[in-house]
Amino acid sequence: MKFEDSSQNLRARLRFIQALVILLLGLLSIRLYVLQVVRGERYAEIAENQRRRRLPIPAPRGVIFDREGRVIVDSRPIYNVILSREDVKDKDLSALIEPLSEGLSVDKDILRDYFEVVKTQPAFETLQVKQDATPGDIAWVESHNLEYPELRVEQQPQRRYPDNGSFAHVLGYVGEISPEQLKQQSYKEKGLKPGDIIGLSGIEQIYDDYLRGKDGYREVVVDSRGRIQDEIETVPPTPGRDLVTTIDLDLQLAAEEQLRNSVTKRGVIISMDPNNGEILALASAPTFDPNLFSRITTKEGRAEYAALLNDPETPLLNRAIQSRYPPGSTWKIPMAIAGLKQGAITLEHSNLVCGGGITIGNKFTRCMGNHGSPDIKAAITHSCDGYFYRLGLKMGIDGIVEMVDEFDLNKRTGIDLPNEVVSWTPSREFKRRMQPRDPEWRDIDTVYASFGQVYDIITPISLLRTIGGISMDGRLYIPHLLKEVKAFGTPGTPDYIGPITFQPLDKSRPNPKIVPIPEAIDAAVVEGMWRVVNGGGTGARIAMAGFDIAGKTGTAQVVGLGKDVGKNKDHSWFVSYAPAFKPEIVMVALIENSGFGGTHAAPAVRGVYDVYYRKTRHEEPPGAVKQQIANKETPEKQTTDKKKTAAVTAAGQQTAINNR
Repeated sequence: MKFEDSSQNLRARLRFIQALVILLLGLLSIRLYVLQVVRGERYAEIAENQRRRRLPIPAPRGVIFDREGRVIVDSRPIYNVILSREDVKDKDLSALIEPLSEGLSVDKDILRDYFEVVKTQPAFETLQVKQDATPGDIAWVESHNLEYPELRVEQQPQRRYPDNGSFAHVLGYVGEISPEQLKQQSYKEKGLKPGDIIGLSGIEQIYDDYLRGKDGYREVVVDSRGRIQDEIETVPPTPGRDLVTTIDLDLQLAAEEQLRNSVTKRGVIISMDPNNGEILALASAPTFDPNLFSRITTKEGRAEYAALLNDPETPLLNRAIQSRYPPGSTWKIPMAIAGLKQGAITLEHSNLVCGGGITIGNKFTRCMGNHGSPDIKAAITHSCDGYFYRLGLKMGIDGIVEMVDEFDLNKRTGIDLPNEVVSWTPSREFKRRMQPRDPEWRDIDTVYASFGQVYDIITPISLLRTIGGISMDGRLYIPHLLKEVKAFGTPGTPDYIGPITFQPLDKSRPNPKIVPIPEAIDAAVVEGMWRVVNGGGTGARIAMAGFDIAGKTGTAQVVGLGKDVGKNKDHSWFVSYAPAFKPEIVMVALIENSGFGGTHAAPAVRGVYDVYYRKTRHEEPPGAVKQQIANKETPEKQTTDKKKTAAVTAAGQQTAINNR
């Protein structure tokens, strides 16, 4: 047998193994050097973060009060299901959609949208999976703690709004910031993150920066399962600031009740103090429940929200500032002021023929009566269309445009609510856009524009501001809902912030805007409006003895004659202020598709005046005066303090009431 020496091969193998070991040890040394020296601080921070957690403490949102300090909106404690992103890698988020949706009844699409957005957020941020968790939700999270240790339940304040949709269009609502909003620069600058609650409508949105507050946090030590072992630091949240509105709770509830009891249950009632622009009541019907928006992440909540969006009655629409209507005969009040100021008529020679209507070319436009040859006061009192057709022709379209500009009827009022729309007002440009096949402005167009139809389509809030300004000798205040943002902190300390009162959102607008109205012209128009209610005019049924209402009815056509039934029936208007010669309150009411202004809108206004009278005079309101004075002595408007000097007596013959 031949002997083979294998020692050479063995030594070669040993040298290879030694070289390999040295190489591996070298690589390991390099890696350890990188981990401990080059990137040591970074990995130490990561390790520390895995051990330490910062748990947010949501700030309670500020309370909202009415003008007398009564609570309208506050918050209540609820439980939310929170997901810690430090325990979940981004690639695993999509795998959670199905079990979380099934276990917590959260819409899959909402979870998918949230998870997509949070991928761009810092890993230490938490995500709110479900708001207002039920006992069943809490039990599900606790029973699945081993499967989903990244989930936990936290207490958080939730907004609580009045029942039955009261104040809904004033207050608005809050909700989670949406993925789309998180991408907007304005929200990024505020440091908002997924799950944050912000104002989404109404004064909740406009004054969100004051109401929201600043979240605090708890810094804790957790184990490998995310269970809290120790608390390191607690920074309490800074609560949002309380807000006092101009709203009078009693008047608001009265206005809402009048709309609920109206024929169609659709419309608007707004009341304001004409001396400063403070809104006392703003009711829009139908309304909605703002509490719904706290349930919008659930399947049921999303279905309710979809039903609201698709409701043909459009309850989410704030009709006071987002709907436009033909003003009907209420348009005659600014027309009367403008016609006298521009010299189309004079106080000494203000009589114009009614004629039962007017014929322009081959088109006859009727008046609801035949009023002879009234003066401006009688034309207002009895709502003579024929008079204002002819006044409009004397003023011309340029005069009507001048009136619109002077009273800001073609601008937003500047009310502190989001999404106010601009009224549509007559002009040559408007007709060219509206009727491109017949763009030339004609006399018949001026006739239509002179009595609140066709080319006059305005918001109730803009009409309110105009009537309020006329009641105050031409001082047009910006309507507003903020009375005061309450002070924060203790006076004399560094954290003290003083109270804030209303400031126009557009700082360049004067408040009030002054529209010069000669005293004699103002007195004549006020007397005409006083007679509408107290002198046998179209609003006679709501007269209050000892509390003179100056007003104007309006009936606005939706379609042509003969077709005005059901949903196409005329809109009912009533604009007014009281007391007539020293105004404290101005009010606009619109009842959609209900008929004559004197029949529907005026009685609704009277219902609110009754509450106001009871609050301010501390006695029961007087009944309506059945017998009115017509074309006899009326109170003269004094030049100094505007106090009424003559009492109204209920005597004389009942005059025919034109309920237009």
